[in-house]
Amino acid sequence: MASIAKIARRSFLIGSAAIVGGVAFGAYYVSRPAPNPLKPGKGEAALNPFVLIDQQGVTLFAPRAEMGQGVKTTWAALIAEELDVELNAVRVLHGPAAAAYYNSAFIGDALPNRGYNVSDFQHALGEVLGVLGKTLNLQGTGGSTSMKDGYSRMRHAGASARETLKQAAANRLGVDRDQLTTANGRVQAPDGTSLSYSELAEEAAGLDPVKAELRPKSEWRLLGKSQPRIDMVEKSTGTAEFGIDVRQPGMKFASVRMNPRLGAGMNGFDATEAQSMPGVEQIVDMGNGVAVVASNTWLAMQAVEAIEVDWQQAPYPPETDQVFARIAEAFDDKPNSTMRDDGDVDQLPEGASEISAEYQLPYLAHATMEPMNATALYEGDKLILWCGNQMPTFTQSKCAAEAGLESEQVDVHTTYLGGGYGRRVEFDYSVLATRLAKQMPGVPVQLTWSREEDMRHDFYRPGAIARMRGAVKDGTAVLMDGKVAAASPVAQVMDRIAGLPAAGPDKVHVEGFFNPPYAIPNFRMSGHLSDVQIPVGFWRSVGNSFNGFFVESFLDEMAHKAGSDPMEFRLALARKEWAPAAGVLEAVKEMSGWTGQTPDGVGRGVAMCYSFGTPVAEVIEVVDEAGSIRIKKAWIACDMGLALDPETVKAQMFGGMAYGLSAACFGEITFAGGDVEQGNFPDYEALRMHTMPQTEVRVLETQKHLGGAGEPGTPPAAPALANAIFDLTGKRPRRLPLMHDFDLLV
Repeated sequence: MASIAKIARRSFLIGSAAIVGGVAFGAYYVSRPAPNPLKPGKGEAALNPFVLIDQQGVTLFAPRAEMGQGVKTTWAALIAEELDVELNAVRVLHGPAAAAYYNSAFIGDALPNRGYNVSDFQHALGEVLGVLGKTLNLQGTGGSTSMKDGYSRMRHAGASARETLKQAAANRLGVDRDQLTTANGRVQAPDGTSLSYSELAEEAAGLDPVKAELRPKSEWRLLGKSQPRIDMVEKSTGTAEFGIDVRQPGMKFASVRMNPRLGAGMNGFDATEAQSMPGVEQIVDMGNGVAVVASNTWLAMQAVEAIEVDWQQAPYPPETDQVFARIAEAFDDKPNSTMRDDGDVDQLPEGASEISAEYQLPYLAHATMEPMNATALYEGDKLILWCGNQMPTFTQSKCAAEAGLESEQVDVHTTYLGGGYGRRVEFDYSVLATRLAKQMPGVPVQLTWSREEDMRHDFYRPGAIARMRGAVKDGTAVLMDGKVAAASPVAQVMDRIAGLPAAGPDKVHVEGFFNPPYAIPNFRMSGHLSDVQIPVGFWRSVGNSFNGFFVESFLDEMAHKAGSDPMEFRLALARKEWAPAAGVLEAVKEMSGWTGQTPDGVGRGVAMCYSFGTPVAEVIEVVDEAGSIRIKKAWIACDMGLALDPETVKAQMFGGMAYGLSAACFGEITFAGGDVEQGNFPDYEALRMHTMPQTEVRVLETQKHLGGAGEPGTPPAAPALANAIFDLTGKRPRRLPLMHDFDLLV
């Protein structure tokens, strides 16, 4: 009988998985036309991509990358709940690149609606259209979609497996399936006969999968309760395999150096010094950069830095101020979108007081803790890749094109990710590893960026400017008219993936800008796309990350203009628009003991953002500590609709807030002579343990639909902090990072 390790190796390396004596269940209902990547060998059986049962027990092939968000554990719980096995009896492996593993939630979230107020019909339409992800080969981890994608699919997979195993037992025992029960991985007969799933696996493999109803929430044993993390032991003991840990026999190690003027080429280079360094094996012209292959990574990094290179000039303005001047020019053009246009913003309501402000946010790097890396082995008619990635199928197709192969000739092993945040949606690092491997057939080559090379060649969160105009009357907001200008990650990613222009209004560009759940009668929000050719991509919470700051900072200014308490000002607007938005505000108000009054030396700020289906409110408290500002406390409330694992949700909210606070305080990518000026954590700081606030998180479940968790904690962090600093100092932050204008405790 094959071990899981053997199954995994054969599944991933050969691409025609051998499942000895086993049977797989699951996606029959949703992916029947998609080929099952777990193809059986002689005497073996595999019915679908997700659940494998063999003599070793139950294995889940999870198609979403585990990058710290707990997806392996919760997906396993979804299966185990319906299959009647304990969570610790489920082994989890990452599935290979395959259309069958498409993400069904990407399409629904992209529909042009506000999200929070969709009708049941619109919600159902989004779920139906989700199957298009299969046609588009959208196997991806991102957009806070993993649970929305897996919630029904995995439970159906478990339920189908359970009932098919029962049918196999019924056939063997000559009884009706309805007379049988299941528990702890066994089928129980009325006469006391007990058969293990492993005993029944081969017989079940010969049956058509049985369709089964899902269990009601009232019968759940695992879901809705916090579970021990499946990946915790590996990560705690250092045995978890990240991309940078991959080792293969005969492996060589490489590092790369690309044009620091992003998107530009190379005129030539002199590698004389690098070639003389012992252990250096090859210098490779990468087209717009150079790479060194050596006996170890450190040597490769040293050698590649010793190469003299003549770089071409950047295709964008060389200085930061010039870049933002170019972004501002987008306001002169017609908007790409006006996705909210309520009332009449051109007419100032009688008796209202007008207010306006302009905000500016910087480019940001993803700053993953594990630098970008990939390992590739080219064997002429086949390519094998090992890397942490968020898009296996796109990685597969792009590397196949680089190698001159068909996608089916490329196997992708997805390892743990040492930070993704959207950076590993891209495939540049895998393509470059493939380019190197093609130079050395039969030799596995691990390409690792230095931290500096990584940070200076990111696909950044775009720099953005907002021009806001509003009006208040009788203590409330009566008008908001906003314009945001920034480059479009969607347009650039579409071009990189498919060479196609983005069509229609760019929803991602204005998410969190046009759909904050506040009832303001005259409300217009427009998006202007700039044409700055600095590479940009999906940074955690994407457009919400800058739009949340713009809207929530300006609301705070409007509240003060109206003479209202910022919390009560928001509550009044949210109660009229969407109850769950008001609910999270009420929660943080109660948790923090908000009174609207803070003593000298203490400042508090609040912000509430809706993103990825989840409203999140945060209150941040700052204190004056000998002239420096310390972030002392934080309170977070989110409404998930359904929290499948409450402690994991809390961890995601906490992590998202920490990521947002770090960027708000210290994060920026700037340019000088076309080069990125930052290169490592000393000049791209993050909050440290001693500067993290004491934090309390509350998870609510009042809204109708399941919301995301990975990103919604980020957008409110920056405006809540900025509003707290205003409360403390009386100085309004209108640009980030805050370190330029305030003395922050580091």
